[in-house]
Amino acid sequence: MITPLSFIAQGLQRAYLEIVQPTVSDPLIPLKFNPTDYQLHKQNTFADVPIPGLESPPIQFVRGECEKLTVELLADTSDTLEDVRLRYTNKLRGLMNIQSDLHAPPIVRFIWDAQIFLGVVESLNITFQLFTPEGVPIRAKIATTLKEYRPAEKQTRERPTLSPDFDKAFVARAGDTLSNVAAVTYKDPGAWRAIARANGIEDPRALEPGRTLNIPRLR
Repeated sequence: MITPLSFIAQGLQRAYLEIVQPTVSDPLIPLKFNPTDYQLHKQNTFADVPIPGLESPPIQFVRGECEKLTVELLADTSDTLEDVRLRYTNKLRGLMNIQSDLHAPPIVRFIWDAQIFLGVVESLNITFQLFTPEGVPIRAKIATTLKEYRPAEKQTRERPTLSPDFDKAFVARAGDTLSNVAAVTYKDPGAWRAIARANGIEDPRALEPGRTLNIPRLR
């Protein structure tokens, strides 16, 4: 069985978190013990394309969901009797605070043998488990979830998937118009008429949120 102590005995590289943005004087948050496991979760969203007469409608890819990393960490200062909050957990809790430079919590990466994940801390659950006679916590179990951070412009450069030459689907959101849907799917807001014709829409400014639009290929 692999335990935090056996990791140390094997001399494996210690995992740590690093603040990527904003720039800070001390970006590293070391972990005393390596985690025993971590979980990556990725999900895609697909929409049914309603075609009369079919038992099973074809599906169209709509969008990807953010990948998530879930990991449970152990912080322990029982060897020194230091306050585990001051040594470890306060730093981790700070990763959920809004930074003035970003107007959002910091962007961090989880590193072990290499960069495993880049994202923001979505949730943090700290359970204090061991205390000194004075009530000072010296051990904490930290369950945390990181949510993927990938700027849209970087994704577009890496995987330019939007193209006007094949059929696809688009799920309308509140405030969407056919012009901005055409701008996203065709890179041309003036192509909204093709979407209107394919979906029988008379008013291009009014779209019901949640409606799945058929986006025809441009010929």
